[in-house]
Amino acid sequence: MELITSRVVKESDLGTHGNLFGGKLLAWLDESGGVLAAQVVDSPRVVTVKFGEVTFSRKVKVNRIVKIYGQVLRIGRTSVTLRLEARRHNPYSGEQKIITSNEIVFVKIDDDGDPEPISRHVLEKYKPTMVKE
Repeated sequence: MELITSRVVKESDLGTHGNLFGGKLLAWLDESGGVLAAQVVDSPRVVTVKFGEVTFSRKVKVNRIVKIYGQVLRIGRTSVTLRLEARRHNPYSGEQKIITSNEIVFVKIDDDGDPEPISRHVLEKYKPTMVKE
């Protein structure tokens, strides 16, 4: 998995119990996944079409670091499926613990917002790195 982004949890990111708000983390995952998907398909025109089931396995407190990693699982005719992982990072020890792991599907679109085929060279470029099922 490659590191896509890192975030510091601020007071404005917290929910009512003083932990990172799940909706905020989902927004970070969606944005980070969109960035990776755009890089993969060689176009900034990608939209989220599916989020897998989400389970939050750890709390994250204010001033903690969240790192988001991603990898390409599959590339279809118009879509790319990514695995994204959000990890709580301890800057003192370097230890990371998974907060959530998810599959997200993005679709490449044209100017009208309709699905657009992903180029053959993209598939060939990522084929060796895709996860075998």
